[in-house]
Amino acid sequence: MPNSKAVIGYLAELFPNCFTIAGDALPLKIGIFEDLAERLEGDEKVSKTRLRTALRQYTNSWRYLRVVKAGATRVDLDGAEAGLIEAEHESHAQETLDASRAKVQQAQKAKREAQREVQKAQREAQQTKSAAAKAPPKRSARKVDVPQRKPKAEPVVAMKNTVNVDTLSVGQRVGLKIGKNSMVATVSTIDKTEAQVQLDSGMTIKVAISELHEV
Repeated sequence: MPNSKAVIGYLAELFPNCFTIAGDALPLKIGIFEDLAERLEGDEKVSKTRLRTALRQYTNSWRYLRVVKAGATRVDLDGAEAGLIEAEHESHAQETLDASRAKVQQAQKAKREAQREVQKAQREAQQTKSAAAKAPPKRSARKVDVPQRKPKAEPVVAMKNTVNVDTLSVGQRVGLKIGKNSMVATVSTIDKTEAQVQLDSGMTIKVAISELHEV
């Protein structure tokens, strides 16, 4: 399986009464990983490592955390009742959800600030260009024929496929879009579904891993 999303889709096919790929998720039985490892023993499509990573991502998703409410029924792989959610589990899920939302808001704020910086730089460049165009040409004492050089083309960032969350690493060069501009950055830190990257200008921002592309 190439990524966690594909693994969850595979689990939803095998255990439709337990896993979902859209809408509200179902609270899972405590120890569901051991049940999965036993049922998928020898399955060449998914390793235990990818299974654990995908399960962690699934249970940390907003749509899963929202259904973790005290008294709600947990289900096993076949959809049978497998215990109830306790108050402490609901409290932990709510804290995780609040923290995740705060990180997303912070990343969005940083992205907006980066967009404003880009727009400011573009305005200043345009103003400089306009001022230069209005200025009278300088006269030289002696006319010298100088070969005309073609202006250097700005480098184009080739945006490829989105990065593989399972192989993304610190120090990796990635591409991302800020406004209408494609930029290259270096991964500084990785935190579940988000990463902090540093632009070549030195600015650092947090973005969702799903917005990063290979370059």
